[in-house]
Amino acid sequence: MTPDLSKLPYRPCVGIVLLNSENLVWIGKRIQQKNDDEAKGVGMWWQMPQGGIDEGEDIQAAAFRELTEETGVTSAELIGEISEWYFYDLPDHLIGVSWKGRYRGQKQKWVVFRFTGDDREVDISGIGHKAEFEDWQWAPITEVVERIVPFKRPVYEKLAKEMANFAP
Repeated sequence: MTPDLSKLPYRPCVGIVLLNSENLVWIGKRIQQKNDDEAKGVGMWWQMPQGGIDEGEDIQAAAFRELTEETGVTSAELIGEISEWYFYDLPDHLIGVSWKGRYRGQKQKWVVFRFTGDDREVDISGIGHKAEFEDWQWAPITEVVERIVPFKRPVYEKLAKEMANFAP
């Protein structure tokens, strides 16, 4: 039974756009979960780093923490922050399952960083928590949009348009 969406809040989340010197975006391939199938987006589990914002945590601090936890990257300079919050709803088959059924989707604040280190710094083994990615690469933002799971694609499309302000 699917929970009543009107009673579920959005999970506060930060998303991270990490740009290299060529304005390519860091993208990671999420570790495939057991029970994933085509309906859930197998083969499209690529995304930029993201994660929950702890209560009372500053957005930029949360972004840097998530960036480090998920990618190992600490050599990054803040470029800016997308001014608006982006929202997405989970597909029906994930409502009541993801995040222990407490949320209907996420509200995301996106923060943009410039990577100032060397690719050898990237460590997706999971720093301080379970690894989330099994592979990673640098890609044009348009390719990132094409490779994201369909239910997150509208957020990534808006983000790609906004990126022209940060990486012309």
